[in-house]
Amino acid sequence: MSGEGDGATAETGPPAGADAAPERSPEHINVAAFLVDLARSQPDALAVAVSDGRNPDGSARYSELTALELHRRSDRIAHALVGVGIGPGVRTVLMVEPSLAFFSLTFAMLKVGAIPVLVDPGMGIKNLGECLREAEPEAFIGVPKAQAARVFFGWARQTVRTKITVGHRLFWGGHTLSNLEAKASPDPFPILEPDPEQTAAILFTSGSTGVPKGVVTPFRVFAAQVKALREVYGIQPGERDLATFPLFALFGPALGMASVVPDMDASRPAEADPQRLFEAFRDYACTNLFASPALIDKLGRYCVDHGHRLTSLRRAISAGAPASNPALERFQQCLPDGIEVLTSYGATEALPVSVLGSREILRETRRLTDQGGGVCVGRPTPGMEVRIVPIHDDPIESWTDDLPLPPGEIGEIVVRGAVVTPSYYQRPLATKLAKIPTSSGDVWHRMGDVGYFDEQGRLWMCGRKGHRVDAETGTMYTIPCEAVFNTHPAVRRSALVGVAGVGKTARGRRVVGAGRTTSEADPAHRGHTTPLICVERVPEATIGNGQLTKELLEIARSHEHTRAIDMVLYHPAFPVDVRHNAKIFREKLAVWAEKQLASRRSRGPTSGQPDNRS
Repeated sequence: MSGEGDGATAETGPPAGADAAPERSPEHINVAAFLVDLARSQPDALAVAVSDGRNPDGSARYSELTALELHRRSDRIAHALVGVGIGPGVRTVLMVEPSLAFFSLTFAMLKVGAIPVLVDPGMGIKNLGECLREAEPEAFIGVPKAQAARVFFGWARQTVRTKITVGHRLFWGGHTLSNLEAKASPDPFPILEPDPEQTAAILFTSGSTGVPKGVVTPFRVFAAQVKALREVYGIQPGERDLATFPLFALFGPALGMASVVPDMDASRPAEADPQRLFEAFRDYACTNLFASPALIDKLGRYCVDHGHRLTSLRRAISAGAPASNPALERFQQCLPDGIEVLTSYGATEALPVSVLGSREILRETRRLTDQGGGVCVGRPTPGMEVRIVPIHDDPIESWTDDLPLPPGEIGEIVVRGAVVTPSYYQRPLATKLAKIPTSSGDVWHRMGDVGYFDEQGRLWMCGRKGHRVDAETGTMYTIPCEAVFNTHPAVRRSALVGVAGVGKTARGRRVVGAGRTTSEADPAHRGHTTPLICVERVPEATIGNGQLTKELLEIARSHEHTRAIDMVLYHPAFPVDVRHNAKIFREKLAVWAEKQLASRRSRGPTSGQPDNRS
């Protein structure tokens, strides 16, 4: 096994009791204890494999750790962390790319009880700085690039006392991981036995659907997520996961599943090379794949074009945003008989919430989606309670049993269960807006999405609550409206937005669900806006904008829920999130649309349909 690039090595040799049976105890609260189980029962099992460049012949090269090596290295790092003052409860930023050091550090921090603060680099410099200021970290562990950025941008300058560089240290001072490991004790580290409510990590949301927030994740929630993932997906010890999402990859060793990290930028998965993804899959005969819709699309296209099949795969899990039906259909062709893509619905605050297989999507629910029924996200996972409540923009002070709506009515999706996190760090207002307290002391989490249950008990998602458009004819939801336009072969994707200052506007009473209303007492005081559809064209389409507009408006008039739309604007490339390349920044599109319309008005009065040649 090759060591980490910073010079660290792993000890070998079975520990005492290596032949003992694994302790799959449901009482494990510290997730790191599952790694101990694996190291005892299967010391030589692969735990982590990370792409480490290319061999002279062009083939992929990997660095690896067995379960025992990962356990022992994380023990050594745990001793080192305590030695420099990173102990229980110390908030510690971890900005290290997926690597052997990343896995070893994370398990070491869990063993110690330090609180990893994990941020998505794709959220942008401004948001990164705000998140780190808000988290008030006392320690910062990062690669040289991250340490340099910390100094240059002044991230958490007032609070960071301890600095550890993974790699070569330059002008910023502090320690290096390799030096700390070299001096650390090789003895077993006594794993923290935490209080279940003790904070295990602060995981910042990506900000793709709002302001990034630090999700406080207690040890009990991490343990519940491991249990839920094992039970929902039927993951067995000895499996291998093609790990394209770092947070899920961390669960691999805790699930007894090796995490195989391919050659890709984890912060920009949409830009991954599908050939290198397939190489990693083939080299390690991966049985599991957790991927964003963009990767499902990209890998599926590559496999179909080259005649490859993912023969060892037992399951593929897609999450982060709804995968398109064409992408699912294409990817299904690459899978062994009887295997399907499992689309998973959830969030950083609650995962997993529901699951639906691609066979049911392609056989049944896609037709209803294309007709404007929303996206089916499946049935709630075991132990999860999911309800639909009336849409409000203000806090819900407490849960009452008369809140839930009946099947068929659109409302806000709320969830409760062991995998639901309790709060946001240093964000009392955001917590108040997102959590509904119960009399038993736990909370319902407001997903920020709207949807409904059908008569079969399946959950359908209709878009973000904040993206709904309150038109004079009623409330319009993004996914049902956009789906009917997306059926046109010249449309790559569309986005419903509401703009002010076009046509008649009003304030006051507005529809928020099937027959339910709120008044202008609503603090958001949203008022009516004019709905329009923004379109990103298929590049190869030859139809002109004028004819395409005519055909799209015919589609709009043919569906009751889109008849209020009588304007189409064409955008060259939608602003989307970096990670999934699927979450559309509709707020930015709305601003763009208003500027487009204002510019045309300034050029003089027009009649009828605006010029749609944008």
